[in-house]
Amino acid sequence: MAEIKFGLDTFGDNQVDDNGAPISSAQTIRNLIAQGVMADSLGINSINVGEHHRDDFAVTAPDTVLAGLATVTKQITLGTGVTVLSSEDPVRVYERFATLDALSNGRAEITAGRGSFIESFPLFGYDLKDYEILFSEKLELLVELLKEKAVTWSGKTRASLFNQEVYPKTERGAIPLRVGVGGTPESVVRAARLNAKLALAIIGGDPARFAPFANLYRKSMEDFGHEQLPISIHSPGYIAETDEEAIEEHWPNHEKMFGRIGRERGWAPITKEHFMQEVKFGSLYVGSPETVAKKIVHAVTSVGAQRFDFKYANGPQKHSKLMNSLELYGTKVIPLVKEMLT
Repeated sequence: MAEIKFGLDTFGDNQVDDNGAPISSAQTIRNLIAQGVMADSLGINSINVGEHHRDDFAVTAPDTVLAGLATVTKQITLGTGVTVLSSEDPVRVYERFATLDALSNGRAEITAGRGSFIESFPLFGYDLKDYEILFSEKLELLVELLKEKAVTWSGKTRASLFNQEVYPKTERGAIPLRVGVGGTPESVVRAARLNAKLALAIIGGDPARFAPFANLYRKSMEDFGHEQLPISIHSPGYIAETDEEAIEEHWPNHEKMFGRIGRERGWAPITKEHFMQEVKFGSLYVGSPETVAKKIVHAVTSVGAQRFDFKYANGPQKHSKLMNSLELYGTKVIPLVKEMLT
């Protein structure tokens, strides 16, 4: 099997102090920088910062946070998870990430997606009835901009461009692009048509359920005449020394986070039983390093993925606990996965 790369994802969930009291969003962001520095020192391949515009997450401007990380890290790839492209201007996205690429000496990466929340639409003056066209048009334009040549483009969602150069140009000639997909065939085929890498968000159920989407992507890449590109998996979890410790420490945060989201969306109440089903058989990577490593091996082999992004921050956890989870991921889980795959 091809060499697997290992990344991290965070939405910048607002944290608590060691006594369980909420800390400021500002401190959560500073803690995120410290987490990124640790990840870089551990040799983890990438860190991806998400974008939200609500009070349970600290990060609304991931590119700014990544720029901060660029100045204090040396080798880790700095990306988004995701850039909510529907409510963004692709020209500004290109400009900001080309600037990040300069600051980081060529370590920027964009993951474009719709996002799992819709609060950015009314906030920035977009209508949800345009949900599909906003993303499809803006993704097409971003792909053209990333070629770093003069762009001529017209559509319904922004002003037209005619033979327009956009700056700054990157030293390496292109910023890597992934398209985040939650599980629709149309989205998978679109990523392949645009010759973009596929990032599968697998947040529930057996990851093997997503193998057909990976197969569709590979088949579509072939049909469109493109060379195959790596597929990545994004899934949440939490690591401690033992399974029991990880479950005990993570369940309260999982319950708070998904309980709130569930109430907002009209879901059935979250239960400990359902949580344990996901831990044992689904896409919650909660447990000891050995347990989490085995689950990652199952995921990447089932899907045929070349990269696993571990969403390490999930709900109002303590910074010290997140740092411990990151250290275990870098020093124990990753070596174990590599050993199991050889």
